Amino acid sequence: MKLTVVGCSGSFPGPSSPASCYLLEADGYKVLLDMGSGALGALQRYTDVYDIDAVVLSHLHADHCMDLCGYYVARKYRPEGPAPKIPVYGPADSAGRMARAYDLPMEPGMNEEFAFTEYPSGAFELGPLRITTDLLVHPIDSFGMRIEHGGKTLTYSGDTGACDGLVRLAKDSDLFLCEASFHDGRDDAPTIHLNGREAAEHAARAGTQKLVLTHIPPWNDMDRTLSEAACFDGPTELARPGAVYTL
Repeated sequence: MKLTVVGCSGSFPGPSSPASCYLLEADGYKVLLDMGSGALGALQRYTDVYDIDAVVLSHLHADHCMDLCGYYVARKYRPEGPAPKIPVYGPADSAGRMARAYDLPMEPGMNEEFAFTEYPSGAFELGPLRITTDLLVHPIDSFGMRIEHGGKTLTYSGDTGACDGLVRLAKDSDLFLCEASFHDGRDDAPTIHLNGREAAEHAARAGTQKLVLTHIPPWNDMDRTLSEAACFDGPTELARPGAVYTL
């Protein structure tokens, strides 16, 4: 698997990064993990937007899904004709959320461009990938995901507070892409996001091989976030736009 960070800014785009969006490639199959604010423009640096085979949405906050609106326009109104429909996996009412966001009638909404599918219980196959999701801790339904291919495992937290479900998903992962939106000692909302220390603690409990901290808001001190994660003794770094990880 090859993972490219398209956007990693938390809550809203920053001056150097869109909000959450990650391009995952395996055996020629291309999947977007989230498509947050500003992601569609940056995505074009890394791939043709019509080469995407599927989109997977962790949850329906704007910083994780809103650029699906622009992607709808790009696919529907392409001069040479509409692009083929592709699957979009996400929480319940993903289709309704996106129709409301673009002020479309519920039918057809965006259903002619995207085949919206609610996450099934347990694991499912998407192209060559095996994906297992779990409902984590956040003000709205938010799913972390464990993605397996070729004997390697990537875990993506989406947005979450501290919970055992995240540890289960990340168990023995080769790469753990984990949110670290808060600063330890400054922010006190344990059912919304993690801080750097908590992300590291979850990685250590899971026995993950490598930790990449992401979803850091523009107002945070990134060096402080990294230092807060020092309790994890494996390789740890901050997500950066354009960074590539090969598993």
